[in-house]
Amino acid sequence: MNALSLFSNIGIGEIYLKDIGVNVVVANELEEKRCKLYKELHPQVKVICGDIKNNNVKTQIYQACPDAIRGGIDLIIATPPCQGMSVANAKKSPKDPRNLLILHAMEVFNDLLPDYMLIENVPGMAKTFININGKIVNIIDFINSKLPEGYKMNYKVIDAKNYGTAQSRKRFIGLISKKGKWVHPDPSDKLKTVRDAIGHLESMESGMKSNLPWHYAKKHNENHIIWMRNTPTGKTAFDNKVHYPQKDGRRIKGFMTTYKRIEWDKPAPTVTMCNGAISSQNNVHPGKKLNDGTYSDARVMSVREIMLICGIPEDFFDSLIGKYSENFIRLVLGECFLPLMCLEIIKNIKKI
Repeated sequence: MNALSLFSNIGIGEIYLKDIGVNVVVANELEEKRCKLYKELHPQVKVICGDIKNNNVKTQIYQACPDAIRGGIDLIIATPPCQGMSVANAKKSPKDPRNLLILHAMEVFNDLLPDYMLIENVPGMAKTFININGKIVNIIDFINSKLPEGYKMNYKVIDAKNYGTAQSRKRFIGLISKKGKWVHPDPSDKLKTVRDAIGHLESMESGMKSNLPWHYAKKHNENHIIWMRNTPTGKTAFDNKVHYPQKDGRRIKGFMTTYKRIEWDKPAPTVTMCNGAISSQNNVHPGKKLNDGTYSDARVMSVREIMLICGIPEDFFDSLIGKYSENFIRLVLGECFLPLMCLEIIKNIKKI
C-alpha cells in the first residue's frame, strides 16, 4: 500500500508501517524544522513543506504522489493540530483556524480518493464545531458530508495503552473506508508498564549524564529537587507534610497532577508538550526509595525515557545528538501519533 501523511510532524507515527507493507511515499508538514528532521528519519519519503491551505502546496502534494491524481495513494493518514479541540483550550471557538484544517484534509481525500483514510486527534474532536461559511457545524457531520458515495467513517476514542504502548493516551480515531469495513482493533489484555519500558536505564539525578544518547537529566531548580526527593513514587509533592511546593514559606496552589511522580507498574500518563518541567503534568521519574527515606531521580524523564514510553525504538534518535535541541525533541514527542497504536490500527486493514 502507498500512503500519504498529512500534518506529519516528524513522522513518528509511521515508524513501523514498512513492517506491514505500507509505504509512506509523500508527507506534508508546515514547519521547516520538522520537515528537515522528517527527511533525516525517513529519507525515502518525498516531503512537501508548506501550508496545506495553499493551493500550490496541494498541487505539489498531488504531483509527488504516484499516478496522480487518483489511483496511486491507497491510504491517507491525517493528524491535524489538536490544540483547538483540546479540553485544555478553555476558549474553544468554531472560528479557530486550526480546526478548519480538516476542510483541506477532506479536499485532498476527495481529490485522491484512496480506499482508506485515518484521522487522529484528541478525544474532544467529536464534540468540536467549526464555522463553514457562517454556519456552525459539528466536525463529524462535516466529514460525513464530504464522504463520496459508498464510503463511511467509523470513529471512537481508544487508548494507546491497550495497543502495546507504556502510556495512557486517549485519541479520537476516525477510520474512513468503503462501506465502513475498516474497524478499530481489539484492545490487548496485557498492559506494558513504565518499568517494562525504562526499568533497565541508569538512575540519574538533576544535571547528571549517562553514556547513552539522550539519556541525561535536566538541571532543575534546587527547591523543585528538594520537594521531589521527598515525594514517593506515584505521589505529588502537594501531599508532602514538610517539603511541599511553596513560595516564601507559604503553600502554593496547583493541580494534583503537577510536581508528581509517575508509577512504575502502570502505563505512564499522557506525555505532553511540556514534558521538561517538574511543575507540569505527570512528568517526574518514578524514583526508588533510598536508605535515608528520600527518593532517587528527582527530575523529569530523559528524552530517551520518553521515547521508550512512546513506543519508539531506543536507538531511533541516536544519530541526532548535537543536531537538534532537547526542547525541540521534547516538543515533537509530546505532539506525536504513537507509532504502535498507529501500527495496530492500520494492521486491521488486512482483516477486511
